[in-house]
Amino acid sequence: MSLNQAEKSEIIKKYERQPGDTGSPEVQIALLTTRINQLTNHLRANRHDESSRRGLLKLVGQRRRLLAYLRQKDYDRFLALTESLNIRKK
Repeated sequence: MSLNQAEKSEIIKKYERQPGDTGSPEVQIALLTTRINQLTNHLRANRHDESSRRGLLKLVGQRRRLLAYLRQKDYDRFLALTESLNIRKK
């Protein structure tokens, strides 16, 4: 269920700010969003999988904190990222 190496490197390459960048908030949020989408699809098929639901809630919370950090530091990058990933803004 997790991301394979090819998908992960493709996402990193798309959202990195400089070559070799894996720790920027944009890359982390993009990876978390992909994982959240996978878990959401899994939970639609397996409604009673409570451990996966708890993992999903933890990932959503982590992404929310990273988005809040990015919004505070650089609002233009925040807007561009939420637009490209189709994330609702608050």
